Amino acid sequence: VQLVESGGGSVQAAGSLSLFCVASDGGFGCMGWFRQTPGQQRESLAVINPTDGRAVYADSMKGRFTITSALETAKPTVYLQIGSLKPEDTATYYCAATRSNWKSCVTHPDWYNYWGQGTQVTVST
Repeated sequence: VQLVESGGGSVQAAGSLSLFCVASDGGFGCMGWFRQTPGQQRESLAVINPTDGRAVYADSMKGRFTITSALETAKPTVYLQIGSLKPEDTATYYCAATRSNWKSCVTHPDWYNYWGQGTQVTVST
């Protein structure tokens, strides 16, 4: 299974950005977005059931982040829109997936066993 992220780059503070993740296979119960900065633990942003589009956001990420999915089970695609970007949003953003099926997707990264290579987002003032 391959997860390929795209859409990262450099952006000015207060701007917005959209990230994309395409999976090479389907059958995932949940997919999500996480981010990490050097020396820090991986941080949960939002997760989604790619089949029915039900999203769950990490408590601290509600408001500026929007996760959506394309309802195509063969090669599911997950998007993350980030608004009102701040310099502290600078990080490597990862897409992840799991074949586990839960009543509601969980946000903790330990439950996801397929990961993309990451895409860098740099926010400047």
